[in-house]
Amino acid sequence: MPTKTNHGNLEILRHSTAHVLATAVLEMFPEAKFGIGPAIENGFYYDFELPRTLIPEDLAILEEKMRAIIKTNYPFERAEISVEEARKDFEKLGQDYKLELIEDIAKNQLTNKQFNHLTIYKSGPFVDLCSGPHLESTGEINYKALKLTKISGAYWRGDEKNKQLQRIYGVAFETKKELDEYLKMLEEAEKRDHRKLGQELELFMFSEEIGKGLPLWLPKGAFIRKKLEDYMYELERQNGYNFVYTPVLANEKLYNKSGHLAHYKEDMYNPIDIEGEKYYLKPMNCPHHHIIYKNKMMSYRDLPVRFSDFSPLHRFERSGVLTGLIRARCFSQNDSHIYCAQEQIKDELKNILDLFKKVYADFNIKNYWFRLSLPDFNNTEKFGDIENKEIWKKSAEFARQALIESKEKFIEAEGEAAFYGPKIDVQIKNVHGKEDTIATMQVDFYMPERFNLEFINSEGKKERPVIIHKAIMGSFDRFFAFLVEQTAGAFPVWLSPVQAVIIPISEEKFGKYANFVETRLIASDIRATVDNSKESLGKRIREAEKQKIPYILVVGEKEEKENTVAIRQRGKEGEQETLKIKEFIEKIKKEIHEKK
Repeated sequence: MPTKTNHGNLEILRHSTAHVLATAVLEMFPEAKFGIGPAIENGFYYDFELPRTLIPEDLAILEEKMRAIIKTNYPFERAEISVEEARKDFEKLGQDYKLELIEDIAKNQLTNKQFNHLTIYKSGPFVDLCSGPHLESTGEINYKALKLTKISGAYWRGDEKNKQLQRIYGVAFETKKELDEYLKMLEEAEKRDHRKLGQELELFMFSEEIGKGLPLWLPKGAFIRKKLEDYMYELERQNGYNFVYTPVLANEKLYNKSGHLAHYKEDMYNPIDIEGEKYYLKPMNCPHHHIIYKNKMMSYRDLPVRFSDFSPLHRFERSGVLTGLIRARCFSQNDSHIYCAQEQIKDELKNILDLFKKVYADFNIKNYWFRLSLPDFNNTEKFGDIENKEIWKKSAEFARQALIESKEKFIEAEGEAAFYGPKIDVQIKNVHGKEDTIATMQVDFYMPERFNLEFINSEGKKERPVIIHKAIMGSFDRFFAFLVEQTAGAFPVWLSPVQAVIIPISEEKFGKYANFVETRLIASDIRATVDNSKESLGKRIREAEKQKIPYILVVGEKEEKENTVAIRQRGKEGEQETLKIKEFIEKIKKEIHEKK
């Protein structure tokens, strides 16, 4: 009987299970070469070079072998050996990837003048280069609470220039109940996957002919996307934002000045040579807006200046991390920059927090929280060139006080700041149970210095403004993907491309009346269509339900005679009510107005 591990040991449990997987793979493929096998959220993975490509059926075979290894109750035996011994042992085993890791460890130890040794763990026939820790034995793993979930490709050490290995993912929990709950959540998440629903509901697509990570918006998806943009345009315009358009590329001088080439070059596309000068596809709007701000000298009376921009952006996301609209190479942000005086920062941040709450209430987004993302000055790669740490602390304190005075609950996270300033991020759990950032705002003292931004203060002297970066919806593309998954494609009526479909029982007999109903609805600004296909009534109703259309209006002899429609409302399957056309129009228009 496996012993119960406490929550703090879950990572150890999962890492130990990764070793059990490697032991099973060694038994199935004695010539296997082993990469790495860490614990990850909810489970583990291990990378292998194998003599053949794995197929899904192999997972069940490996699971059975893992159960047998667990029952055998091999101890996890730790040993310290010299680097030279490790070289000899793993060379004898033919484990090239482990030898590469040994050399890296040896170099690191030499640099840091550490004792020249490393640790290995043995569990049955499998020996691994590993710092641990592990469980006492394989028998402590509950074999009923683990499952191998998928196979994928993974470049050795995440570098596309290296050999591609085969990665096996698995999940492991303390109890079978926890595993069952997790698998049920995965099943529901798969149904809600925006990539799957995007295809089924004809919202967007990708094409190899266009290129990886470059979405094509189909009419229905484009309609919803435009509604999101229109919604934010009106809301921001009412709150003092001025809209601008900026070009899709810019001279490299701009990105040298902004610091993006120093901090962000790996995520930008290679430059384009234009008449002997280098131009880059725009990864973000900020530097363009700073140039617009500099177009004329601002007075304190002009501040705050608020610019919004929905222009397309391009970022070089590696093919391995592309995830539909969530991680794409071309997207548009709901992007704004506010230029204000220091004494205006807190009020601006509080106003933005109010906008966040308004938007999320209208879209029925709940259970989100705020995160104050701070720098980690020990991370010299990201924050190493920051000279004035006091300005960063000041920025963070403005953001902290705005959250406190707005009575918002928030957490603080060191190391999550942008390279130019602390952030307030909006966090939420996605359908996979993982934490996502869906929106952000940043306080920035850094860019005004780099761009020499100024305004004339009340004393007639030049003063630096502060910039607040804001994206309430993040990117429209990602927010759209989030909405698809949260609603499972059943968009609220006000957002639905088709709000009502009219289905005549017989096209020949009642088609004319169906068209009359459609005309009445369209005249009332309701998005309606008639399904006059030759399919059976039942099949047409099922297709409308499959397309998640909010209202299905069935019309026949009785409805024509009484000037009514028989209503089937999404989410109320099996229920039907009959209303006069005018009554239905009033009902749906109220729902649209209230954004239910």
